[in-house]
Amino acid sequence: MERTDFTNRPMSRDLIEQVLIFDTTLRDGEQSPGATMNTQQKLQVARALVRLNVDIIEAGFPVASDGDFESVKAIANEIEGPIICALARAKELDIQRAWEAVKEAPRKRIHIFLATSDIHLEKKLRLTRDEALRLAVEMTQLASSFCEDVEFSPEDAVRTDPQFLCEVVEAVIRAGSTTINIPDTVGYGLPDEYGALIALLKDKVCNIKQAVISTHCHNDLGLAVANSLAAVRNGARQVECTINGIGERAGNTSLEEFVMTLKTRSDLLPQWTNINTRQIYTASRLVSDITGFMVQPNKAIVGRNAFSHEAGIHQHGVLADKRTYEIMDAEEVGMPSNSIVLGKHSGMAAFYHHVTDSLGYDVTREEVRPVFERFIALCDQKRYPTDADIVALMGDEASQIEEVFHLEHLQVVSGGSTVPTAVIRLAKRENGNSEMRQAAGIGVGSVDVLFKTIGGLVDVPHTLIDYVVKAVTEGTDSLAEVNVRLSDTNDRFYQGHGTSVDIIEASARAYLQGINKIAAGVRHGRPRRINPQRETDLTHEGV
Repeated sequence: MERTDFTNRPMSRDLIEQVLIFDTTLRDGEQSPGATMNTQQKLQVARALVRLNVDIIEAGFPVASDGDFESVKAIANEIEGPIICALARAKELDIQRAWEAVKEAPRKRIHIFLATSDIHLEKKLRLTRDEALRLAVEMTQLASSFCEDVEFSPEDAVRTDPQFLCEVVEAVIRAGSTTINIPDTVGYGLPDEYGALIALLKDKVCNIKQAVISTHCHNDLGLAVANSLAAVRNGARQVECTINGIGERAGNTSLEEFVMTLKTRSDLLPQWTNINTRQIYTASRLVSDITGFMVQPNKAIVGRNAFSHEAGIHQHGVLADKRTYEIMDAEEVGMPSNSIVLGKHSGMAAFYHHVTDSLGYDVTREEVRPVFERFIALCDQKRYPTDADIVALMGDEASQIEEVFHLEHLQVVSGGSTVPTAVIRLAKRENGNSEMRQAAGIGVGSVDVLFKTIGGLVDVPHTLIDYVVKAVTEGTDSLAEVNVRLSDTNDRFYQGHGTSVDIIEASARAYLQGINKIAAGVRHGRPRRINPQRETDLTHEGV
């Protein structure tokens, strides 16, 4: 696929200043508790990353489970354009599994990691520095025998002895590594400190010019983007990041924040990326809807309030000239703001054209059809649907999974002195059979009685952890977007997502989706994940 420039700068720019975007939403991002995606959902996100024009997609950790392997393989077989990368520990089985998963990709990479800090070597791996160095070299050579493009990450690099880090980096480059990633695995570094570490490697490692220096920063202190920028200013030319900054613990470098910082502050930052920024908002919503992780309203770039103004002095300034309080245009990141002209009399062709051409979704007509049907139903309830409503409906459809329990009937009565009551009818669909279940219940509120009654109908043990409601647009006829977080008996987390103009219906949709995810996991057997606490497994978290 021909790479396209979307930054409105001349194509004759100095390629030395290009920063490659390595997206790890499907690997590190998916490791957020409750963010697990199935293969089809991963493919949806991968297609969105292609539209974003990312350079590398880290598709997963193939040795972690059969499900991870199949997802990475499916992405490698279908996705064209970006390099498809698979993560592997410094172990022969991991590397062989990674290669099997990505080998059919037109452009592929194997990414190896091995901890190098003394605390990881002593407490987790129980290796000496010499043993770790030898293992790093041997496994890099093995990966290079399969694939020309090999990335090596010295895990916990920021807390590694600098002299030993330089020694490891020089050795793995000599062994065949073409990209050297310097992870701030625990989000410990400060910008000046992290930038200085990149500068040290450029100065002390004699063969460093034979490899691209990469960054992988975690956000434990809220400094992931700042640290990535500091690294780039000191010579790093690949940044590992995720959509919405999701990832282990406090998350990773936010793709949208890093990219838009480079674009907005080009006066001080000559570096550039090939990201199609007008696809940022769509990708953000897709990831949010699939994972169930809501984007906080004040989140930079993609939050609902990012381009909103309530204070009178701000409103006055923006009306006079947007540049008084907005340093970028909402359109630059693809954020919809207009009320659309589509309505209940619109046809499927016009709706499909709007979804694909105006909103930027890469979907087939058949994939859009159920969304169109819900849109027509929405038009009967809401006079002026907006692009934001359509984006919400698209996200709701993207988050759907195979249903074990299907909502057939819902009636909730509450208010004033009325005892909240609910009548729920569900269909349990399993092995080609359908069993109807119905119950009535009482509770202390409309949502309480809804969830209690549904819970009594499903034979799926679970606990409600979080329940969040937000309005998609302004007004009393706004779509309600509900996200719930459930846990099973093994303390694994599952997200549920639902939308409707009726909060109770949206809540039921979200709650049942979470329950269906647990039911599917119990019925099919959740794939075995490598236990990060077992010394013999090294780690699942990765870099």
